[in-house]
Amino acid sequence: QHTRVTSMKGLLQRVSSAQVAVDGKVVSKISRGLLVLLGISGTDTEQDLEYICRKVLNIRLFDHNGKPWRLSVMDTKLEMLVVSQFTLYAKLKGNKPDFHSAMTGEYSQPMYNTFLDLARRTYDPSKIKGGVFGANMTVSLDNDGPVTIEISSDGIQHRPKKKPRILPSKAEKESRENKESGDSETRTGTANSKLIRNSLSAALLWEVIKLSDSK
Repeated sequence: QHTRVTSMKGLLQRVSSAQVAVDGKVVSKISRGLLVLLGISGTDTEQDLEYICRKVLNIRLFDHNGKPWRLSVMDTKLEMLVVSQFTLYAKLKGNKPDFHSAMTGEYSQPMYNTFLDLARRTYDPSKIKGGVFGANMTVSLDNDGPVTIEISSDGIQHRPKKKPRILPSKAEKESRENKESGDSETRTGTANSKLIRNSLSAALLWEVIKLSDSK
């Protein structure tokens, strides 16, 4: 199994409220629920996306009857705000952060949108909110606990891609049929030759026997 250097990340914060503002205007907000900072690396696939989405929706960060870590955001019918966050892949070069492990915006934006779509199909779509991809956002939250947990898709076993089945062309099919037909005729001719040889051998033996009897 190939071990990847990076994987998809989700920084989860249990909140009593959270919101995203762009240019001073609130574009998304939730009450009690989860704020998810989603990091997409350059090697991530839909399998990573599906894994993180499933974990985020099912991780048990909420109390039930006074007992902690019993219910998920879906169990409690709470809201979720998902914000794209490439800075989760920061690596320091001296004192300067480097983000080359993150997927470029051209490819990560469709992945981010797919994450939101999958979460909405899996859960109540009205309870899934998003930020504004690529914008300079102001994220405000009231962390409940505080509870902050990082999850990643590191270690999941990726399904190998199936090789496409290539159907033979018409010319290749006719060539194969002609070859099979020729092989069949060759086998038939060989069998007939053996039969003729056997018949001649039997006739010759019969003549030898008659000559011996006449003497």
